[in-house]
Amino acid sequence: MLTVLVDYDSGNLHSAEKAFQRMAVEVGAGEVLVSSNPEDVARADRIVLPGDGAFPACRRALGSYGGLFEAIEDGVTRRAVPFLGICVGMQMMATWGREYSDTQGFDWIGGEVAHIAPADKALKVPHMGWNDLVIDPQGVSHPVLAGLQTGDHAYFVHSYHFRVENSAERLAHVDYAGDITAIIGRDNMVGMQFHPEKSQTNGLRMIGNFLRWAP
Repeated sequence: MLTVLVDYDSGNLHSAEKAFQRMAVEVGAGEVLVSSNPEDVARADRIVLPGDGAFPACRRALGSYGGLFEAIEDGVTRRAVPFLGICVGMQMMATWGREYSDTQGFDWIGGEVAHIAPADKALKVPHMGWNDLVIDPQGVSHPVLAGLQTGDHAYFVHSYHFRVENSAERLAHVDYAGDITAIIGRDNMVGMQFHPEKSQTNGLRMIGNFLRWAP
């Protein structure tokens, strides 16, 4: 079994690599590889797309690696390889990103990524730090959320959030003077707005669940 963390110069992958390697050993999930090589993605049994920074810049950077996005898309949409998007990697699953300029996403899960506008003006943007997850009904039985419950913490750092068109594809949210999508998913794909690799026990549990997941 091979899990590929896609490297397209969108942030430091060291902590993510260590977290996935640790959990791969724990659950017997095989090799974890950080790579920007489309051939590695094409043979992956699981694909993880992280991302830090602005949506348009990350989308352009991913497209600048010849054949890399095509290998990801083929794996996820044709071969049904389990996929995890993290932070901006999750946001790029949307139809549109509205950060700085309108930018087309992957359109795997309908919706748009828009600026956070808390109803309480005292709350700062970016939304940064620990927040309590609220597991939505459709997320309760999802295998990647096994062992998680409403009230468990995750670590967030973001200024834009995913407005999901179909509520059945939102698995969890948090309250930040209004609902902020925390986890999305359908079929063989899931996305997390927070950083599971920085979310201590809860994040490691979700990583382990993903590595065991067989949708």
